[in-house]
Amino acid sequence: MIEMHNLKPARGSRKTVKRVGRGNASGLGKTAGRGTKGQRARSGGRNKLKLKGIRSMFLAFPKKRGFKSGYVEVETLTLGKISQNFQASDIVTLEALKKKQLIPKSAKAAKVVLGGEAKTAVNLKGIKTSATAKEAILKVGGSVK
Repeated sequence: MIEMHNLKPARGSRKTVKRVGRGNASGLGKTAGRGTKGQRARSGGRNKLKLKGIRSMFLAFPKKRGFKSGYVEVETLTLGKISQNFQASDIVTLEALKKKQLIPKSAKAAKVVLGGEAKTAVNLKGIKTSATAKEAILKVGGSVK
C-alpha cells in the first residue's frame, strides 16, 4: 500500500549528480574527469560555436532528419490498364485504383494517359487525364468529371 513514508521515484528515473573534484577517493578527483592538460582541461576552455562558422558547419552535417516535399507526385496510368481492370460504367476513383493496386497506397493524385486502347466506357471521377486520353474515353461512351 502506498503511503507517505514509503513513496519514492521509479527506479532509474533519477540520476545522482557527479560531484567532480572532491578528492581521489570519489573517482573524479585531481583532473576531475577532464583528462590532462590542453584547452579543454582548463576552466573556460573549449570553443563554443561562433556565429561565423555555424552556417558552414550546418551545411557539413549529414541531413538525417528527413525532408517532406510539398510537391504532390502524380502517379500515371495508361488507358489500357484501366480498361483491363474495370468493367463498363464503373466509377474509377483514387480509392478504387488503390484497391486494385494499380497505384501505391501513399499516392495523393493520379493521371490517366493514352496508352493502349479504351475498350470499356468507364467514368473517371477526381482523376486527371491527358487531352488525348479524355478524347478516347468520351469516344467510347465514358465520362470524365
